[in-house]
Amino acid sequence: MASTKDILLRQIRSGGTLTTGQQVKLCLMLSYPAILAQLSSVLMQYIDTSMVGHLGAAQGASIGLVSTCLWLMGGFCMAATSGFSVQVAHCVGANDFRAARDVLRQGLVCALGFSAVIAIVGIAVSHALPYWLGGGEDIAPDAGRYFLILSAFMPFMLLDWLCAAMLQASGNMKVPSLLSIGMCVLDVVFNYLFIYVLDMGVVGAALGSGLAEVITAAAMFAFLAFRSPELKLTQERGSFRPTRPVVEKALGISGPMALQNLLMRGAHIASTVIVAPLGTISIAANAFAITAESFCYMPGYGIADAATTLVGQSVGAGRKPLAQRLAWITTGLGMAIMGLLAILMYAFAPVMMGWLTPDAEVLTTGARMLRIEAFAEVGYAASIVAYGAFVGAGDTRWPSLMNLGSMWVVRIVPALFLTRLYGLAGFWICMAVELNFRGLIFLVRLWRGSWLKRI
Repeated sequence: MASTKDILLRQIRSGGTLTTGQQVKLCLMLSYPAILAQLSSVLMQYIDTSMVGHLGAAQGASIGLVSTCLWLMGGFCMAATSGFSVQVAHCVGANDFRAARDVLRQGLVCALGFSAVIAIVGIAVSHALPYWLGGGEDIAPDAGRYFLILSAFMPFMLLDWLCAAMLQASGNMKVPSLLSIGMCVLDVVFNYLFIYVLDMGVVGAALGSGLAEVITAAAMFAFLAFRSPELKLTQERGSFRPTRPVVEKALGISGPMALQNLLMRGAHIASTVIVAPLGTISIAANAFAITAESFCYMPGYGIADAATTLVGQSVGAGRKPLAQRLAWITTGLGMAIMGLLAILMYAFAPVMMGWLTPDAEVLTTGARMLRIEAFAEVGYAASIVAYGAFVGAGDTRWPSLMNLGSMWVVRIVPALFLTRLYGLAGFWICMAVELNFRGLIFLVRLWRGSWLKRI
């Protein structure tokens, strides 16, 4: 028997009418599993950081030093998956499930090949990278080993992300969410084993996370390939050979996202370089505060996943007005939820930092940063979810440029000066101002509707 969510999604694909209440209900039904999936991802970071952080400030700083580079690699992989998953959402919206499976096959080949290249590059630079980022001998060796191990697991991470994105594009948010939660449980078990029982420290944290990712990727692929009603590959024979139309369209979507990732993550790496001269305490406090803040903003990324699916299927069904309404509903939902979480983050900042580190100086410094950032979460939510809606429409060029301009001009350049004057607080003030500015310009683009005119 079809669920309410499936019935409402079929209404989109068949051209049926959805009341405002049904639209809101559908957004909520797709958002909450995606939020749980994102929170589970954050929880994995929290687990790694907390378990390693309790070994000492230096060990925590070693993870924080290379985390931005891992985000850079992961961002390239996520861009690669989006180029194909958005096409799948459009095909599903048009009720062309055979074409969706054809895109899936090609996406598996292209994305996994790309992830292998990323992994090889990461392994090759792992030893030197911590020194390039300004790390000292007290943290660089551990940082290099952590980066090397997670780079080796990158193809499995991409397979997990790709399969999850494909399932979400078909409207299935539940399975990726449940498997992501399971991955967190595995991460706790493996981390405890490797970090404490086998006394492997930072290396153990990397191995624990990597093995949890391998098992989850295998389960995610098995469901997608053999059980997904819309996308299972056993329904008919098909070629895995990439075709020019699909690859060109994927590049048109992924290309701006990949460039954005390069320059945005480059900005995060620049942030690490700006913060590194402040010392080990500031590096650790900065890394822990970013991890703690992710509990506040990751729900926004979950809602953005729902926005991508809903807008993508609406566009595939040729229903642009509905796509615009759903974009506004999901963006408003994200702003409301992250605004509430920002209040909680401000109130409980010391508690959140206390979960990550016993070091009193790191805890106090990090809590101050979280309270600065609490004033930026509503604007950040607007940019996150609106961007997800734009991706669902296949509109990535201008939003990527907007992200880049905001990050480099409004955050990084002022941070070069304010960090010297006010230390780590100066950097986080620049971050908060920039996120509010970015949210405002994304709301303006959402209101103007130009993101739908190119379709």
